Amino acid sequence: MAQTNDLLAVLIDADNVSPARIGPVLAEIAKYGTASVKRVYGDWTKPNLRSWKDAASEHVIHPIQQFDNTTGKNATDSALIIDAMDLLYTRRFTGFCIVSSDSDFTRLASRIREDGVTVYGFGERKTHESFRNACDRFTYVEVLEEPEKAAAAVDAAVPGRTPTAKLRTDGRLVSVLRASIGNASGDDGWASLATVGGLVRKQQPDFDSRNWGFAKLSELVREIGLFEVAANPGGGLRVRNGAPGR
Repeated sequence: MAQTNDLLAVLIDADNVSPARIGPVLAEIAKYGTASVKRVYGDWTKPNLRSWKDAASEHVIHPIQQFDNTTGKNATDSALIIDAMDLLYTRRFTGFCIVSSDSDFTRLASRIREDGVTVYGFGERKTHESFRNACDRFTYVEVLEEPEKAAAAVDAAVPGRTPTAKLRTDGRLVSVLRASIGNASGDDGWASLATVGGLVRKQQPDFDSRNWGFAKLSELVREIGLFEVAANPGGGLRVRNGAPGR
């Protein structure tokens, strides 16, 4: 859970993000801290970016104009990167949120992390793994919903959930969970589920239970049926390798 004094810089690439997505993205960002800087970059003379006007106004995002003066060169990306480095040097921010599906921001994310600052990436599923892996945490915008829609879905059937049989045959998913549980477990084989989740994300920054249609990690782990989940005496949940009732 984010600390109340965590200040975040949110930098948005308008060329690679639909304005219809930005509301849910900002709601997700609010879980990690306070977005004290919100900027969206683009050449606002382009007709395809006109729909950003209302979204930027509604969410109080400062639009940064950047003309494409040279064909074949993305001036928008350059402006975002320069601003990010200027903001990094202020030492004011505990995290940067880069909202784009463009792998050109891979080095930027790596550079920010070199200074010990957390990077949250947001983009479509098509985003190249180089950028996803350069972030501390990467969230697919497709799994985010408007807050009111998410609330209405609580305790309701989720049509996008991956079937149990398919989850069990997802070797990458099962193996990373098994390994993380093993690394985090004590002599009794039990591990804190929160700790396991943290270890998994360090290996796979784009890991998110919502990618498989589950709101919580505990729901995903239980559905797989290859792990035992129970209440932790110290609070929270614990998990160990092996099917329930083994």
